[in-house]
Amino acid sequence: MEKEKHLRRFVFWAMMVGLGVVISPILRIEGMCPMAHLINIVCAVFLGPRQAFFCASLIGVIRMMLLGIPPLALTGAVFGAALSGVLYRASGGRIWAAVTGEIVGTGIIGAVVSYPVMELFYGRTGLSWLYYVPLFLCGTIIGGSLAFVLLTALSRNGALRDFQRKLGSPVYDGKKSQT
Repeated sequence: MEKEKHLRRFVFWAMMVGLGVVISPILRIEGMCPMAHLINIVCAVFLGPRQAFFCASLIGVIRMMLLGIPPLALTGAVFGAALSGVLYRASGGRIWAAVTGEIVGTGIIGAVVSYPVMELFYGRTGLSWLYYVPLFLCGTIIGGSLAFVLLTALSRNGALRDFQRKLGSPVYDGKKSQT
């Protein structure tokens, strides 16, 4: 039974990576990738902060290699994915907390970290350290809103709880976690 849960988690994680790579070019503008933020939040809620971080990292690396996306693919995803999972669990399973973690982690932390990365590795000089914040915030708000609507609908009909149970993730009922 335990092996089955690990296999389900791995398959779900791999599907999220594949989906993230395939749908990330949709609505993409440099510094703004709403679909990646949707994937980050969904992965954080279903699998947790560590797996969301690795999912965002792998999606970023694949996008950089195959699509020629600059390092913004990494800096604009990993902080939000991890913080989304951390805040979701710390809040006792509140979807708004997962969305807030993505917005703060990517829209602010990731955006500020992107400035020195782009200056050092891409030679983009003359930019302010706040240059990427508006773009990243807009992208995360769009993707976060989509994730909120999706996860809220899944929560209302009980599918979120069922998926989490089948994946072996913590299931939240009010403030209690059930595994």
